[in-house]
Amino acid sequence: MNQVPTWLFGVVLSGVIAAVAYRARALSASGALAAVAAGTLTMTAGWSWGGVLIAYFVSSALLSRFRASRKESLTAGRLEKTGPRDATQVLANGGVFALAAIGYRLSPDPLWQALGAGALAASAADTWATEIGTLARAKPRSILDWRPVETGTSGGITSQGLVAGLSGAGFVALIAWLVRWPAVTAIAALVGGAIGCLLDSVIGASLQAHRWCTTCEANTEQRIHRCGTHTTVTGGLRWLDNDGVNAISTIGGALFGATAANYF
Repeated sequence: MNQVPTWLFGVVLSGVIAAVAYRARALSASGALAAVAAGTLTMTAGWSWGGVLIAYFVSSALLSRFRASRKESLTAGRLEKTGPRDATQVLANGGVFALAAIGYRLSPDPLWQALGAGALAASAADTWATEIGTLARAKPRSILDWRPVETGTSGGITSQGLVAGLSGAGFVALIAWLVRWPAVTAIAALVGGAIGCLLDSVIGASLQAHRWCTTCEANTEQRIHRCGTHTTVTGGLRWLDNDGVNAISTIGGALFGATAANYF
């Protein structure tokens, strides 16, 4: 009897998980399709790759639903995207990991595992820091000048969020260890996750487009504010949004993580 190819299991497993996430409103329709594609590509590298990705996705989905209404009220009118994650968000957070899986499938070198671990840890660190840090009682402060900023402002950090971010990186490192990846991948996850999360905050505060709603007199990331007003860019790069920042931070996490792993 011919053995069922791993990629076929990937299609089925990714499809089931994406369908559940779609029903739970953790993913939009486009996000679900992107998740199936990323999951299938990842599974071609082996079950361990799929296990790491699933653990990351489940933890992120659960955290996004934790006290969701409270977080939405705290960040209302500021975040560019709320609600289920779309395809762009899925690929910005998991695309580098999927590419690393393809690289490992073509050439099974531990370097690809280090790159993947660093990238996914950066994404997990940012997600955990955002989802838990948003609920912090202390007012966030800009990572650039330490001035107080409104909750949900890109580049705003809290001590609670920083601890959560490190915990997210540690979570990916733990999963990498549990699936028996080389020990250096755990180091890559810790280093890549920590640096990637900080990189996300620095770029978010400095280069991401900052917008202003003249009607509500409020800072926002939204091109069209919730009041219906077209916002104006007051700082940063007009074309760089939060998805772009996330993609850059995961690439940075992959590179810094792999560099750290190379020393051990």
